[in-house]
Amino acid sequence: MAANNTFATLPVVRRSPSTGGRGRAGTWVPNTDVYLSDKGLVIKVEIAGMRKEDLELTIESNQIRIRGNREDGCRSSTCSFVVMEINYGRFESLIELPEGYDLSASTAAYQNGFLRVDVPFAPRSRGNPVSVPISTD
Repeated sequence: MAANNTFATLPVVRRSPSTGGRGRAGTWVPNTDVYLSDKGLVIKVEIAGMRKEDLELTIESNQIRIRGNREDGCRSSTCSFVVMEINYGRFESLIELPEGYDLSASTAAYQNGFLRVDVPFAPRSRGNPVSVPISTD
């Protein structure tokens, strides 16, 4: 499936490439899908094992910031891991959006380990028509 050209050069989700998904100061960045629907933009973040009360979603200018802290119940000396692939602790995801979306009308729902944020398209301006002269040169 071809990507929309609007996002071809846009760094949508901020990640630290040198840390393999780890963010700044020991935070991690959850896996995130961003796609277009007929109503706007959909952001789907994979953060299983959370309670919605432990999630924070804020809008700043043209950015959506998702933060939280996934607790690990087995960080004591009684646990001896054989394989450890699940990220725990603080996480943060910062999604920058281009113009054309109404961030103030965003909605969010957390279900089955996924946080879904719907950002509708901004209403088109319905100003007065402007006549543009056409030259013959």
